[in-house]
Amino acid sequence: MKNSRRYKIEIFGLSNDTHSFEFEFDNEFFSEFENSLISEGKGTCNVDLVKSDSMLDLNLKIEGTVELVCDRSLEKFNYPIAVNQEVIYKYGDEDRELSENVFVITKDAQEINISEFLYESISLEIPMKKLHPKFKDDSESDELIYSSDVEDDDKNEVDPRWEALKKLK
Repeated sequence: MKNSRRYKIEIFGLSNDTHSFEFEFDNEFFSEFENSLISEGKGTCNVDLVKSDSMLDLNLKIEGTVELVCDRSLEKFNYPIAVNQEVIYKYGDEDRELSENVFVITKDAQEINISEFLYESISLEIPMKKLHPKFKDDSESDELIYSSDVEDDDKNEVDPRWEALKKLK
């Protein structure tokens, strides 16, 4: 990522206390990720970092909007994003990921980068079925939208090609 520097937190000089940071994301942020589901959007991420001798506890509050394309009408619409996440960085011998929200970093780590976590948190908020707000009322019904009217008379008629095959029995 070219601009991932914007999403780094210098932890080396921080005291054991609570610290607050604010980051903004926009279209340029989403363009940094290959095969991104999101191409346009903007918002803010407020980070409350609690540093102690053994770990870093980050509370992220992400708010903004992303532009999605409706699956039904192919119209673009803005979808609101609101995420509250907690990320824990523990100090250890090597950098590794223990779970999706718990990471191990070395004691001599200078900084942490939240860009990947920010992107993943926003991406996970996108619904599987993307419907424009004008379809909100009928999104709950599972009715068949398109149907073909088949008359019962057609069911009784048998294709003559199948009749010829039945004679082979």
